[in-house]
Amino acid sequence: MLKLNPVFKDYIWGGDKLKTLYHKKSNLERVAESWELSTHKDGECTIVEGIFAGQTLTEFIKEKGKTVLGEKSSSNDELPILIKLIDARDNLSVQVHPDDEYALKNEGDFGKTEMWYVLEAEEGAQLVYGFKEDITKEEFKKYIETNTLTKVLNTVDVKKGDVFFISPGTMHAIGKGIMIAEIQQSSNVTYRVYDYGRVGTDGKPRELHVEKAIEVTTFKKADKAKAEYTLEKFEGCCRGIIASCKYFTVELIDVANETEMTADQRSFHSLLVVDGEVKIYSDKDRIHAKKGDSIFIPASYGTYRVEGKGQVILSTL
Repeated sequence: MLKLNPVFKDYIWGGDKLKTLYHKKSNLERVAESWELSTHKDGECTIVEGIFAGQTLTEFIKEKGKTVLGEKSSSNDELPILIKLIDARDNLSVQVHPDDEYALKNEGDFGKTEMWYVLEAEEGAQLVYGFKEDITKEEFKKYIETNTLTKVLNTVDVKKGDVFFISPGTMHAIGKGIMIAEIQQSSNVTYRVYDYGRVGTDGKPRELHVEKAIEVTTFKKADKAKAEYTLEKFEGCCRGIIASCKYFTVELIDVANETEMTADQRSFHSLLVVDGEVKIYSDKDRIHAKKGDSIFIPASYGTYRVEGKGQVILSTL
């Protein structure tokens, strides 16, 4: 078991809730994102404690070999997923992500399929998910050129506990006043198409990627945005799968006192504590984890227990 130190990003729309509510220690004035599980070149997590303290997670995986990731991993030494906590004090840009084929060909990176679990949502909070109606590529380009794109975007009211699954090609944007846990492919490819006229730290408007967005966007009317899920009651917890695709499976676990889990040879386990405090232990390890902590458990680790009162997001391949 490894407790991880995140990587912080200070994008202009970020706030301070990751520091005040999720115990993140950063000298940044604003913390937009904390990358809780990452071996991506744009931000690699490090190990906090134990004999591997100070190593990057990438170094640990390369030293131990692919068995750490599990049989379902397509990589020998890099995590195929990336997990973030995101604090949107202001609206994120309206954006879209490409699929693997387009991203690998044009960006040298993977595409991005992702899911969001809403941790906090202020009253009246909304996000963007697709379009209100079918539009054409030509109409899309005209809306951008005339600064009227927002009138065709599909907005969705958001509350704590909501789940959204974002496929490549889906136009989207997290709205202000929302905090989410995001589980995604390990990729940092984003095409912005609308940014509310904001300027970056250099005083210039932030770059848009309109032509690439046109090539990858799905222009159909949005399907139902929110994903439905149920939590089943077990001894010591309630749990249920909230997202599943070929890239990852995400399970929400409400721990009431204690529950047992097993990391077998198929996949590592990533535990992200999003509420309360728990003890994660086996006959080999013992880790205390509070709200905001991220734990990596290698594949084939075996059985371990989670004890306490809290909410945990379990991500596997």
